[in-house]
Amino acid sequence: MSMIRDLRAAVRPSLRKPSPAHSLYDPTRDPSASSAVVDCAVYRGGRRLPGECLSPRESMRRVREDGGFVWIGLHEPTEAEFAGIAKEFGLHPLAVEDAVHAHQRPKLERYDDTLFTVFKTIHYVEHAELTATSEVVETGEVMCFTGRDFVITVRHGGQGSLRALRHRLQDDPELLAKGPSAVLHSLADHVVDGYIAVAAAVQDDIDEVESAVFAAPAKGSPRGVDAGRIYQLKREVLEFKRAVAPLQRPLELLSERPMRLVDPAIQKYFRDVADHLARVHEQVVGFDELLNSILQANLAQATVAQNEDMRKITSWAGIIAVPTMICGVYGMNFDHMPELHWKYGYPMVMGAIVGICFTIHRALRRNGWL
Repeated sequence: MSMIRDLRAAVRPSLRKPSPAHSLYDPTRDPSASSAVVDCAVYRGGRRLPGECLSPRESMRRVREDGGFVWIGLHEPTEAEFAGIAKEFGLHPLAVEDAVHAHQRPKLERYDDTLFTVFKTIHYVEHAELTATSEVVETGEVMCFTGRDFVITVRHGGQGSLRALRHRLQDDPELLAKGPSAVLHSLADHVVDGYIAVAAAVQDDIDEVESAVFAAPAKGSPRGVDAGRIYQLKREVLEFKRAVAPLQRPLELLSERPMRLVDPAIQKYFRDVADHLARVHEQVVGFDELLNSILQANLAQATVAQNEDMRKITSWAGIIAVPTMICGVYGMNFDHMPELHWKYGYPMVMGAIVGICFTIHRALRRNGWL
């Protein structure tokens, strides 16, 4: 019997439990490993520590042993992919659910020792010509979990990559040394800078539509602009507004209210970002009001053009009524009618028709009807 037990132990070593002392990164055994992880790095003293293919668990172990913080970037993780990371860092289930399913409005929430921030990213879609179906802005989302020694960014959407932001921060060790709150500020600043660029591009589209509405129409072309173009641009501006307006309150809290997870030296930087956001918000509100005015002006111009057409039709109908009436009278088959058998009756009637029509036409032109 002892021989059989020894044989089983030799052919089935995989059934033994791995040693807890094993610390090498093995994605098949590490529940925090995820294919959705775009980058994972440890920062200490404002510098990124060398090392590739570190799992979130291994990175966090190094941080807790030697200090610093870990920054993990993910792109559109599933619930299963995010579950290990959420358990490792003790993230609140409600925040995890928001981060996985996205479609959240910008907000700032605090769960124990973690700040959860949601940003809407905006990308301007280039187009040769604005039409009634043109997409002007494209939205995405970036969620940020900020703790004492970690930052986890979750990105949704094809736009808004944070690679350039990470490299820019790594080029500024003095700022990065201030910890996770410096990353949160840089992320907010990055998002708001994107808003400023998109606002400038949307302003050009609005100026183009405004010029088209009030420009003199070419000969033979209809007056005004297709209202569908204006309405589509208004819808895109409304989507822009939904990203900008709700973010004002979170930035006010980050810049004014003392928080344990935000370095006091970083708060003045948040005030600068909040000021830029307020300026963008004023622009977007102005865009909405201006588009309302442009749409009303376009509709008014269409109404004026229709009235002008109706006046012209009415004027010509009045002119044509004169020969119609005279010819109708002399088309009656009565024997005893004045000038019916008169030699100069026909020339007189034709001259009367031409003279009366000319007089009416001249009077209508003088009054601006023709």
